[in-house]
Amino acid sequence: MGTDVLRWSEYPCVPWKNGGGVTREVASGVIRAPSASVEPVDGFDWRVSVADVDAQGPFSSFPGIDRVITLVEGEGMVLTVDGTRQPVAPLAPFSFSGDAATDCKLTAGAVRDVNAMTRRGRATAHVQILRVTAARTVTVACTASEVLLIMAMTGGITVTTPCEPDATLGRFDCVRHEGPGTLALRGDGAVAEIRITPTR
Repeated sequence: MGTDVLRWSEYPCVPWKNGGGVTREVASGVIRAPSASVEPVDGFDWRVSVADVDAQGPFSSFPGIDRVITLVEGEGMVLTVDGTRQPVAPLAPFSFSGDAATDCKLTAGAVRDVNAMTRRGRATAHVQILRVTAARTVTVACTASEVLLIMAMTGGITVTTPCEPDATLGRFDCVRHEGPGTLALRGDGAVAEIRITPTR
């Protein structure tokens, strides 16, 4: 329970599962609930990361994992998921199965994307882009069972949490909050709201 401020400069870099690139891990976790009493074999039930994609090719396979990918830099890309082409536009979350054979084509050069991964049957992820303006404060509520992450897509977003001092976020900095409470967002720009909810 509680709130943490996670900084872009501190995210650890790890190689892709297929060795084709590098991702920065923002946060991950294991579901602690009666319905999820067995530990996951690869250490996480949910994970949020930021990947740089500078070459076309296949995505890593993640059996049993559901994915939500959101393009946060670059013009766009086209994913072919089990033979079906899916254009992915900037700041438009796209959900697909980690079991699917997925190939990526870049439409106008390198891109950067945010990945939310959840283990099927243990957790789900919901991702949306929120616009924040100087004219009004945006409030975001978190329930007792959720993990809420607010990642700044633009710098200068200030987040007020129930138990910590205000945090001003640079681009791709993140606030992670667990447990009941409300976060207040101020500034002028956009954030990604990522909710991780245990499967009951």
